[in-house]
Amino acid sequence: MIKIPGYIKAFLKIAISVAALYYVFTKIDVNEVVRIFLNVNYFWLIAAIVLFVISKFFSSFRLNLFFKNIGLALTDTSNLRLYLLGMYYNLFLPGGIGGDGYKIYLLNKKFHIKVKKLFWAVLLDRINGVLVLFIMAMFLATFLPVSSVYKALALSIIPVSFAGYYFATRWFLKDFLQGIIKTTSYSFAVQFAQILSALLILYANQNQSHTLSYLFLFLISSIVATLPITIGGIGSREITFLLGAKIMQLDVHQSIALSLLFYVITAFVSLFGIYFSLNENALKLKLTESLIDKNKENKFE
Repeated sequence: MIKIPGYIKAFLKIAISVAALYYVFTKIDVNEVVRIFLNVNYFWLIAAIVLFVISKFFSSFRLNLFFKNIGLALTDTSNLRLYLLGMYYNLFLPGGIGGDGYKIYLLNKKFHIKVKKLFWAVLLDRINGVLVLFIMAMFLATFLPVSSVYKALALSIIPVSFAGYYFATRWFLKDFLQGIIKTTSYSFAVQFAQILSALLILYANQNQSHTLSYLFLFLISSIVATLPITIGGIGSREITFLLGAKIMQLDVHQSIALSLLFYVITAFVSLFGIYFSLNENALKLKLTESLIDKNKENKFE
């Protein structure tokens, strides 16, 4: 198997992002998108930022539950700091390792948890999030102006997706089965907060028509953006919005404005992680007291 160097992966991500954005901007009136940006309602935009931050708190708590499943119980505050650092690396340093890889490296180095266990905790955290994104998109599809056949199909996929995730976890990743309800509940909280954030961005852009259709596209674009082929999803999300808006006969400029503003919010919040990148000691990764006491007891047994 050929191993691609990190700098080549970074170059490819940048190239794909630039190419995707170039394609999108050749298909729209850039001046119209700029006009939407200049007339944004900052009250709704700030509210959207607040909801996005709340969603990241829920994301951090979910990841910490996955860590607890493998015996790594970080304090919520230290896990939040680590999560913010990971967001910064994922968005601004698109190398071969990325934020998730760096989290695995740090936790393995400090607490000597096996890399394989950390890898599955981080990966399953991502999979759980995508699962809920997909389920919410299928549910929202039933409220769109499509035929009853498609609505029935969308509804039928939901329990199948849940069952597939549950049995795959039970058969192959038993360590994570115990917390499956809590982690999935956190995922719903994450995506609900982000959907509300997207809705407020639409309000900030003075767009209150066809909101369910825009939110459906937002969920689909969020799934596409999880693919590690661009820088923090930039480019892939915009292409999804562009093509989806044409298919669903929505305003492409409003769609692209929603996509770009959500990326700007993500970048703004992620930028705060630079502090922990420049000062690793500020992370102060700590375990919960109960786990520290348990480790002490094990030493004396």
